[in-house]
Amino acid sequence: MDLKELYRDVILDHNRRPRNYGRLEADGPAVLHAEGHNPLCGDRLTVYVRMNGERLEEVRFEGSGCAISTAAASLMTEAVKGKDRAAVAQLFGEVHGLLTQHDAEPGTHLGKLAALSGVREFPARVKCATLSWHTLNAALGRGAATRTSLSS
Repeated sequence: MDLKELYRDVILDHNRRPRNYGRLEADGPAVLHAEGHNPLCGDRLTVYVRMNGERLEEVRFEGSGCAISTAAASLMTEAVKGKDRAAVAQLFGEVHGLLTQHDAEPGTHLGKLAALSGVREFPARVKCATLSWHTLNAALGRGAATRTSLSS
């Protein structure tokens, strides 16, 4: 399977059946969340994170957006769940590079996230693919989206 086919299949699968979709209720430790909006295409999403120390114990999202935005958020939640803040920051850098640098090669350690490299062929859609990542950064206190904390 070539990368373009992988891109198409993964995006379609995660758009049709997004993983970790839905609100994360504050039924235990505080839940961080942030809202992201891409005014260029109307994508809106909220990312929810329950932390256990420095580790992202649970990550979910909800909202509406294009297929790329929804699939990227679904892929992101799968990739970051269980990782600590430092690993998430490193992964964000790798994914951002993959989406914005034409010579970036996806490492095998990225798994299905490598399929997002197909987005860079459509520069106007890069913001769709990075919205969830920027919103996650905001929830973790490293970004500019709207951030709040839900307490139980």
